[in-house]
Amino acid sequence: MVPVLRSAGHEVVGLDTDFFKGCTFGKAEATIAEIRKDIRDLSPRDLRGFDAVIHLAALSNDPLGEINPELTFDINHVGSVILGKLAKDAGVRRFLYSSSCSMYGSAGSSFVTEEAPLAPLTPYAISKVKTEEDLRRLAGDDFSPVYMRNATVYGVSPRLRADLVLNNLVLWAHTTGRIRILSDGTPWRPIIHVQDLTNAFLAALVGPVEVIHNQAFNVGIDTENYQVRDLAEFVREAVPGCSIEYAEGGGPDPRSYRVDFGKIRRQLPDFHPKWTARVGARELYEAVKKEGFTLADFQGRKYVRLAQIKYLISKGLIDGNFRWRN
Repeated sequence: MVPVLRSAGHEVVGLDTDFFKGCTFGKAEATIAEIRKDIRDLSPRDLRGFDAVIHLAALSNDPLGEINPELTFDINHVGSVILGKLAKDAGVRRFLYSSSCSMYGSAGSSFVTEEAPLAPLTPYAISKVKTEEDLRRLAGDDFSPVYMRNATVYGVSPRLRADLVLNNLVLWAHTTGRIRILSDGTPWRPIIHVQDLTNAFLAALVGPVEVIHNQAFNVGIDTENYQVRDLAEFVREAVPGCSIEYAEGGGPDPRSYRVDFGKIRRQLPDFHPKWTARVGARELYEAVKKEGFTLADFQGRKYVRLAQIKYLISKGLIDGNFRWRN
């Protein structure tokens, strides 16, 4: 997001505990001013002077959240609400919360809008629901929270993730010649390229306050709802000579949902998504081929959130509460 926000004229300061410092893919990341702090340890002075907060921090997927569900709620839910309260008290007027379509849970094949019942199935998804509920209570004339319910992200970025569905399939194909599907391939997933996601946040950041105030937006594209087996076919097209294989005993994943993205299209017309899964699969394949990405890279810790956290714990760098020992 940093180069996009800067090119739009915004001054950007980062806030991060830096669990993933050094886990960089390709060229170096943009350098910005940074507050190196755990979200649980913020003070009012950390938020003073800012017009907006874009809140992306979380234990950011289901396997990571399931290491310790209580800790997931402590960071993702309690930490997020504290951040919201501090931002409001500091005079921050706009608060963009990175939520998730995963809160729709097992909605099946019907398209769900922002008004659909929420049915979160994992600690990660439950933490998103609870945070939205509590941030809504903070909304007021001088504080406008926005809930960006993101589709599953994919694509090339400086902090490339190998643990997201389309990226994962491309990296399996590139490093082994096989596209490995752990389920039966039937679950529905909406997906969005990281560049399109960034542009959605920019649109919400500058959109009229009466449009975004205390509103939830599904962030994605109607035509980019796919079953996992469809994504595998795109990867087979993109990566020469690869084949598709299903893991033995893989059944239907209960997390299955198709999402309607009409609201963001209507209310934030500056959001112009450009990517498709088919094109994104080719982009990622060309990028990892150029960088010489290997099976050791894929199975290592740099690009898998769960593996990096386990490494930090095993080396005694962070404790059981995910706090730095030094």
